Amino acid sequence: MKEFVVIHDYLVSESVVGDWEGQEEQVAEKINEIYHTLYDLAEEDIVADELVRILELVWHVWIGQDVLPDLESDDIYDWCRHVLENRDQYLED
Repeated sequence: MKEFVVIHDYLVSESVVGDWEGQEEQVAEKINEIYHTLYDLAEEDIVADELVRILELVWHVWIGQDVLPDLESDDIYDWCRHVLENRDQYLED
């Protein structure tokens, strides 16, 4: 159940995102927006371990993407919705 997952444990600051040539603040904001969107869209009765595994994907999928600073909220929403709707393919070991 999602209330057992503390979203603040995943949020990042600009000091941990690495060198983005002056765009560290935007990158941190986008990563955090992805975390919040995933959390908000997840159903209330999602298995906590499943939500944790989905949230752990965010850093691995996005931190190296050049488009990250310029992502639009609609694109973030669409990606998060896709991940949640197709979680089995993302959660395969």
